[in-house]
Amino acid sequence: MRQYYKAGQIGWSFEIFPPKTEAAEAALYETCKQLARYQPVFLSITYGAGGSTRAKSLEIARKLIQDIRVDITAHFTCVGSNVADIRQWLGQGQATGVKNIMALRGDPPQGQTTFQQTADGFRYASELVSLIRKEYSSFGVGVAGYPETHAEATSPEDDLKHLVHKVQQGGDAIYTQLFYDNDDFFRFREQVERLRVEVPLVPGLLPVLSLKQVQRITALCKSKLPQKLLRDLQRYEDDPAGQMAVGIAHCTKQLEGLLLAGVPGIHFYVLNRIDSVRQILINIGKHPIG
Repeated sequence: MRQYYKAGQIGWSFEIFPPKTEAAEAALYETCKQLARYQPVFLSITYGAGGSTRAKSLEIARKLIQDIRVDITAHFTCVGSNVADIRQWLGQGQATGVKNIMALRGDPPQGQTTFQQTADGFRYASELVSLIRKEYSSFGVGVAGYPETHAEATSPEDDLKHLVHKVQQGGDAIYTQLFYDNDDFFRFREQVERLRVEVPLVPGLLPVLSLKQVQRITALCKSKLPQKLLRDLQRYEDDPAGQMAVGIAHCTKQLEGLLLAGVPGIHFYVLNRIDSVRQILINIGKHPIG
């Protein structure tokens, strides 16, 4: 994945998830066609909690590779899988034409408060990274970084130690969890640089669509909302279009600051919707090709 990030260029990437209905799936393919016009270095595909949509993720990946001819990064977690399951899925991904794996430990399934290691499975993302690097070396490997510290980490220092270990095991690039204050990212970048981690560090941005949406998501991942952003969203509490406009303005400002600070790329959490991302890219003068 390091090859995507070259001096003087920005590597754009967009993350989607498998839809639940045929109509939503058709809409997603149209969204991906539009996203492809921005010439992303890859599209990434998540899957449902506990691996509930793994097969669907690969089906979508196959179609996007064939029809849109874009590199695909498939998410894979340790949740609910033993090593044999992991090897089988990685082999299927390889046969499908997936170029990269986003290697994650994964969150506990709904109803569980802590991660439960599967019998004969992995406890840490670093173990998954190591397996991929040793047995499926054709894959690029992305790993997750947490500007505000992982919600389950015992300390920021311990969280950074785990990040370094993931990179040492074979991670090619770090993609951050969403954040809404660039200072959190810059502080994290300084910490990573002090530890002499030399792979690309790519910030992940999720444009706010609504107050309820962002409050739910930040509560899950323990990220904070800047007070000004919260007040601006509350001002439009009964105006969905106004809330979306606030989210677009805030993300545009974040993006401008990150680009000015020389980040190697931007990873957008699209949530299968393109309107906000399209407007944000227009705001910075980036337009689709073709």
